[in-house]
Amino acid sequence: MRAGDKMIEQKVYNTLDKMNIEYELITHAAVFTVEEADECIKDQKGVRTKTLFLCNKKSEKFALLIVDGKNRLNIKELAIKLNMKGLKFASADNLKKKLNLTPGSVSLFGLLNNQEKDVLVYIDKSIELEKSISFHPNINTKTIFIRISDMYRFLEELGYEYEKIEI
Repeated sequence: MRAGDKMIEQKVYNTLDKMNIEYELITHAAVFTVEEADECIKDQKGVRTKTLFLCNKKSEKFALLIVDGKNRLNIKELAIKLNMKGLKFASADNLKKKLNLTPGSVSLFGLLNNQEKDVLVYIDKSIELEKSISFHPNINTKTIFIRISDMYRFLEELGYEYEKIEI
């Protein structure tokens, strides 16, 4: 565990508690792919998310994309939907700088660390078919399930606007 990970993780729980957002926490071995994470939480109900941190070609515009882990992405089509030329995965340096996260732990909760509030948030409309959704609490050794309605409330209370898109 990286120095400061415990504080980054605890900030998530403290914020959820402060917002009165109920969550279920599952501890597991470190995971680095959606498939590995799914295996650890296979008995839980809810959307298994893929949360991606993306940027434009010049790394000037950043986006957090929350999609159902089962969905396949076409990056070129997505670039058009998001109006981001040269859409690509943001570098580990930009992930650290903007969300204070490391690869493998990208999560909705990384927005707690985005002081500039300059990360755009996009949410796959298909996730609304379920009642709950999963995210890492900013570390990849645990998974949190929250209600989808609480995900939206979390964003709103942090002051983030979001756009629902079809993937």
